[in-house]
Amino acid sequence: MPFANRSYRRFPLCYPVTYHAGLSECSGTVWNISLSGWRLSGDVPMHVGQTCSLSVTLSDPKRVFVVAGTVRWVRGEEYGIETLGANGATQSRLLRCLRQQAWEHMQSM
Repeated sequence: MPFANRSYRRFPLCYPVTYHAGLSECSGTVWNISLSGWRLSGDVPMHVGQTCSLSVTLSDPKRVFVVAGTVRWVRGEEYGIETLGANGATQSRLLRCLRQQAWEHMQSM
């Protein structure tokens, strides 16, 4: 895969995620996140081009639900997911979480 600059900065984190791959409800861990994509590992294999929905509870008590994401890469049990279908409330929650992550990163420097 050729090198490409990301349009959004990714932030490391570790939260449990539920994703739906086909008819299966799967469990995993989100390892990093941006407004346009997530890196996660999971208990049910996925393949490049597959679509899935994702649900995760971030640092605030509300769940973030992404209706549609596409698997862009696979490395063993890790997957790069491009988020495609997220409503305004989801985007707002993600933005709040990412701003908090950026602030915490700046404070630790």
